[in-house]
Amino acid sequence: MERTEGQRVDRLDAVFDRYRGKPGALLGILEDAQEADEHRHLSEDVLRLVAERTETPLSQVYSVATFYSFFNLTPQGRHCITVCRGTACHTRGSLALLKEAAARLGFPEFDESEEPSFTTADRQFTIRTVACFGQCALAPVVQADGVIYSRITLGRLAVLLDKLRKEGPK
Repeated sequence: MERTEGQRVDRLDAVFDRYRGKPGALLGILEDAQEADEHRHLSEDVLRLVAERTETPLSQVYSVATFYSFFNLTPQGRHCITVCRGTACHTRGSLALLKEAAARLGFPEFDESEEPSFTTADRQFTIRTVACFGQCALAPVVQADGVIYSRITLGRLAVLLDKLRKEGPK
């Protein structure tokens, strides 16, 4: 269900109130603002509002939002699938897992030279990559909605995607 503009502003006001007067609060404000967004991203309007309310130059706010990989500047899907592309995972087939996830979700022409993150048109799935989860002994590793799946195979990935797809839209 879409939030109204008023609900969005109220949630952001609560974020600013929580950090008022706290030095170095920009990271926390951005994290909470992203979490408050229905599609877990920081829109241009939100970045401008953060800059205005914190009296921080917009360029600095944008620099922080683009430096850290956990900030999203585009709307994210309901489910987030992250494929590890570290050396151990790569040698154990993570590229095939990434391509399989992409193909099953409607991106059959995906190749590793493309953007390492994409969201389906229905906003049900976002596929991302990460340099390393630090779970090398368990490679290949995939994270789905915050849960780590180790020694994942193409078959286990297909079952996982089907299960998430059956949960339906928000």
